[in-house]
Amino acid sequence: MRRIVFTLLLAATTMLTKGQNQLKITHDEAKKRVDVTVDGKPFTAYIYPGPSVLKKPVLYPILSAGGNFITRGWPMDPRPGERIDHPHHVGMWFNYGDVNGHDFWNNSTAVGPEHKGPFGTIVHTGVKSMKSGKGKAELVVTADWLDKDNKVMLQETTTFEFRGTADSRTIDRTTTLKAVDKDVLFKDNKEGMIALRMARQLEQPSNKPEVFTDAQGVATKVPAMNNAGVTGMYHSSEGIEGDAVWGTRGKWMNLTGNINGENVSVLLIDHPQNVGYPTYWHARGYGLYAANPLGPSVLTNGKAPAMNYTLPAGKSVTFRYRLVINSGNSPEKLIADQVSGFTR
Repeated sequence: MRRIVFTLLLAATTMLTKGQNQLKITHDEAKKRVDVTVDGKPFTAYIYPGPSVLKKPVLYPILSAGGNFITRGWPMDPRPGERIDHPHHVGMWFNYGDVNGHDFWNNSTAVGPEHKGPFGTIVHTGVKSMKSGKGKAELVVTADWLDKDNKVMLQETTTFEFRGTADSRTIDRTTTLKAVDKDVLFKDNKEGMIALRMARQLEQPSNKPEVFTDAQGVATKVPAMNNAGVTGMYHSSEGIEGDAVWGTRGKWMNLTGNINGENVSVLLIDHPQNVGYPTYWHARGYGLYAANPLGPSVLTNGKAPAMNYTLPAGKSVTFRYRLVINSGNSPEKLIADQVSGFTR
């Protein structure tokens, strides 16, 4: 009887894991990066090169199931035809533009004179745990949010859950921030909070003159835009599309486009337990894709009251988001299933 029960359990386990992809996490401490693969194929990496290179840890790059980069390469790895603006836009990150008067958003090694500071820096402090596995992998990391004098304002603990199938990649990010020894004010500000900088193909077509990189990564002024291969389009949960999504509220946003013949959608989902739910969207046609729950007044030109969220000393707040990169079309049911699975 025991043998029969064991056989049945083994068969059930096999059925559950059959067809699931193997996700593997590998930490290279010398290179200050944690790589994530799906069946041996690159998915993303958590990188923390330090403030002399990046003023925050990020996920970079991020690839689709078809192996295409959905994130911009510049300034880390310039690719031909990319915009060379906003050097602080790297991969996928989490920070804010006004934390006790400190600008964490715009800080970079190439910060321009238009940004006066004072600046805050987020410094990686450790990898707490890593779990590879069938269907899912998990990474838990810690970081400190430092003020201009390198004093800790916030302690961060972030859990990433990674999933991958034949036609999708998913990242769940759960970030808990703890105020250390004094209250921390997140002043109403447009620049936040979870964000990605998208590949050129996922920008929305534009006719404005810009500056781009050539094949050698050299800056080139372009008086007239070449929109060849530029196919991005935003779609919000409230039925708003294109540039009109900026400053509006929504439970989720879906960015669709085509990269090297692969139809992709990049779905970012807010969570009902987050402060300020449903979030406002700081999403721009030039490739900035951000959800900001803490800047209602500035994002609505004063139509909504200011948030000015205060985290008391010793207390914590948690933010949860899901990113889904789907290869192929993104029908309504797929979006509904992802939203339901994340928010229930």
